Amino acid sequence: MPLLHISLRAGKPAAYRQAILDSLYRAMREALQVPEGDEFMTITELEPANFRCGNAYGVTRSDDAVLIQITVFDTRTAEQKKALYRRIADLLGERPGIRSEDVFVNVLDAPKENWSVGHGLAQFA
Repeated sequence: MPLLHISLRAGKPAAYRQAILDSLYRAMREALQVPEGDEFMTITELEPANFRCGNAYGVTRSDDAVLIQITVFDTRTAEQKKALYRRIADLLGERPGIRSEDVFVNVLDAPKENWSVGHGLAQFA
């Protein structure tokens, strides 16, 4: 049940943004065994004045940097997360062509009781 928030600079065409969503969904299906149809993702496009991405940690980022925050059940292992990071970077490199240096991923773990996917119920608690 991942929930993704993707932030990038404004100005990319719709096909570029769709390629990001498609690649992220594929990476989650492959690395986390996310079920078919489990797609809860948003993209926020920000004007350059509202988007800053530094070059810390020995990574030189460009204006094409993408910030990806993924909230998942707190049952994912470190190995699954590492596989996810690698797969995201690989797939975004293929389509839409984002350099791995420009892929910033943050995974947040949340207990299952913190999720309601509809009807006011805690389906996973």
